[in-house]
Amino acid sequence: MGRSTARQTRRRTTPGGDRRASRARRRSRRRSARLVLGGLTSGAVLLATGAAVAHWQHTRPTVTDDQAADVADALDAAGPTGASGTPSGTPSGQPSGTAPSPSASPSVKASPSPSPSPSVIAVPATGPGTFVTAEADGSTVGDGSRVRRYKVLVEEGIDIRAGAAAAEISDVLADRRGWTRDGINSFRLVSSGSYDFVVKIATPGTVDEICGAYGLNTRGEVNCAVGTDVVVNLKRWVLGSPQFDGPIGDYRALIINHEVGHRIGHGHETCPGPGLPAPAMMQQIKGLKGCVANAWPYDRDGDYLGGPSVA
Repeated sequence: MGRSTARQTRRRTTPGGDRRASRARRRSRRRSARLVLGGLTSGAVLLATGAAVAHWQHTRPTVTDDQAADVADALDAAGPTGASGTPSGTPSGQPSGTAPSPSASPSVKASPSPSPSPSVIAVPATGPGTFVTAEADGSTVGDGSRVRRYKVLVEEGIDIRAGAAAAEISDVLADRRGWTRDGINSFRLVSSGSYDFVVKIATPGTVDEICGAYGLNTRGEVNCAVGTDVVVNLKRWVLGSPQFDGPIGDYRALIINHEVGHRIGHGHETCPGPGLPAPAMMQQIKGLKGCVANAWPYDRDGDYLGGPSVA
């Protein structure tokens, strides 16, 4: 009788113990699941945060060594007080001595609404920071298979028409001494859609804002190239540079040819020898080192006017 009761007791208590053990195991599994899910969630947050940081680092404005060097060297040449600015006692936009002649620009196309001559173009300290885009007819200059699409923008409120600036820049790029002579590159002015680079002509203050966003201090004096933008200081477009021994049109051509050269894969070069043309990819603002000022990558015979690479 005692053994029977004991067996019945074991039969009654064992299932209950199993149920309690089962519930304990389920609670343990749920706790484990919560820990796993919590870890996965934390990991997802960390991964998402890492992705955001990586995206920010990828999109953070940067400049190349060549772009930074061009600005630094131009500022060194300008001097600590902006010696390349408008001289005191002369009209705004007019350098001391004789004013550059509009005919000095390289084969500029006639425009129905030409920009005023350099002697009457005002150079305000800053502008609204908004731009007018030059209209384009869709034509391409050059026979190269690699078509570089570009836009020309001029800041609103200045005495230069976007169409006239685009015509001058287009003529520089179409010139037989320009980059189309390599037989690889051609250029198409566009006013919408995708593009490879943009030329912006802006007041000194606006140039400082655009270039400053990339960490470049242009000090109201010099041009810069950042990302896909070639940002031309209105002061330089009108006055040229005292360090460049040539007409204003050639100085403008040098700006375009030098920066476009960077965009098609050329680095800085230096003087190949005394009396020879300075390469367009030379930082001529630093001095000519015995070479002769030159704005063009090729001569009229199609020979490349290069020099030793600058490391």
